[in-house]
Amino acid sequence: MSPVNRRQVLAGAAGFAGALAIPSIASAAAPAGFPTYKYLGQPLPANLAYNPTGELIFPCIRGVYDKISGARGRYYLYYAPHDAPGGICLAYGNSLAGPFTEHPANPIISRTWSPHYSVSHVSSPHVVWNASTRQFFMYYHGENTTTRLAISSDGINFTYYGTVLTTAMVPGTTETTYARVFEHRIAALGNKYVMVFMGLKSGRRIFWGWSADGKSWQFDPNPLVSPAADGQTDLSGPHLLYRNNTTYVVYHGSSGDMFLTEVGNNFDKEVHLGVFHAALSGAPDNNRSAAPSFGTDGGVQYMFYEAGQRSGTKIAVARAV
Repeated sequence: MSPVNRRQVLAGAAGFAGALAIPSIASAAAPAGFPTYKYLGQPLPANLAYNPTGELIFPCIRGVYDKISGARGRYYLYYAPHDAPGGICLAYGNSLAGPFTEHPANPIISRTWSPHYSVSHVSSPHVVWNASTRQFFMYYHGENTTTRLAISSDGINFTYYGTVLTTAMVPGTTETTYARVFEHRIAALGNKYVMVFMGLKSGRRIFWGWSADGKSWQFDPNPLVSPAADGQTDLSGPHLLYRNNTTYVVYHGSSGDMFLTEVGNNFDKEVHLGVFHAALSGAPDNNRSAAPSFGTDGGVQYMFYEAGQRSGTKIAVARAV
């Protein structure tokens, strides 16, 4: 696929419980020199105490061993059911190669949090460590029009902060959801953080925003990444990656594969690079992989992701080869 460039001027500036045999996949490296990831297994126990819909999405893996004392494990894995009632869940383990143990008090955040909100579901957790305050910031949606923020000192017990993104903040959108936040500075904006998320506006596209403190946000009304150049109709589940002294977004396409686009360090490019990770035709992907979250353990790179067709998705993990 030939690269497609966008110029936009910014206004104002192997040990898993229930692991499966590893299927073979294409050996070709991902674009831009990223590794090929090969399916390893499913990190969560087969019989979860909390799994009300039989569908789990949006993993977020975080190393906590160097951030807090008394952690339940070296790594915290956040995830959620997709449909109502949803609920933000936690598991923990001492290696990205598993196993992970389900937190006994899931969900740690539910669809009702009096007196703040009562919604049909909450889902898509993404956690950022705020080093200056020594707190975990969790972004999650409920409903699909609203992204919320909760804050914690231990990564388990959260205090509600409030709403940080709604459709009203991005004109013309009817959904603003699946947000992930990263520390990334753009000098012209005076920010410390950027957010990438899915917005529904003439189809599902990737949008972005920026913030100095992770709490108060501004958003670009124009899509950062659009689907046509990838031969897709819709995009979702974005994640930032850094390599080659530049910035990329990896995301799910409506075909079921993950794609990669270079957006540059100033988010002023849109260079489509093609398929980042091809979904397995068999289990657990069944032609759909989405919402990646990345980690490194002992120098080995891992990708946790959402595997499977809607109504039966699972959390899976792949390892760089």
